[in-house]
Amino acid sequence: MKSVNIQRTESLLMELVPEALSDLNDSRINALPITAIDCKNGKYDATVYFDGSDYTPSEIKEIIGLLIKANGRIRSHVLAATSWYKCPNFKFVKDDSLEEIKKIDKIFDEIAKGTKNG
Repeated sequence: MKSVNIQRTESLLMELVPEALSDLNDSRINALPITAIDCKNGKYDATVYFDGSDYTPSEIKEIIGLLIKANGRIRSHVLAATSWYKCPNFKFVKDDSLEEIKKIDKIFDEIAKGTKNG
């Protein structure tokens, strides 16, 4: 179970990271949906999950590269918006949980259709 402070940090980062991305000039990442942020080691490391379900694997690699390049600007934005003395190092990962949920929903729909027809 995470501490309240870590949960607050994650919640604040869920607001600030998309805000920082929206300030960037690159249309490939400035509207990228952030689905979750998971802080590790206090506020020293944070994994940022994004919805990449509309992108091909090569586009995902490109997006992650762009996010890594923008990491400094994102961190600067977070520091400017908070009174923190240190900003987490961000790691960017495609969130696969949304695709898994869609698969499970599809299975449930097929089961429901089978019980109606059977």
